[in-house]
Amino acid sequence: MNFEEFKTSLSLQRPPENISAYLKALWFAGKDDWESSHHTAQDIHDKSGSWIHAYLHREEGDTFNANYWYNKAARRMPGYSVQQEWEEIVKELLDTGC
Repeated sequence: MNFEEFKTSLSLQRPPENISAYLKALWFAGKDDWESSHHTAQDIHDKSGSWIHAYLHREEGDTFNANYWYNKAARRMPGYSVQQEWEEIVKELLDTGC
């Protein structure tokens, strides 16, 4: 799956069955379903999961909690839009096969 196919899948009622938990969390975020996205992301216990978790808390405006998760992901909070960060995370995870 490439980025455009992932974005197109947002028109579906449910996430594609063959995507990882990482991409499922981002799929829900792309559908503006923060709760489902957060529920999925909090069960991913590695740096990529922490990055998604950080992004979600940044999106909700909780920068203190977001910074905690960025630290766990060994990343810094970016100085650009959350939409741009969403795209960056999706593209990186697609490129790495996550």
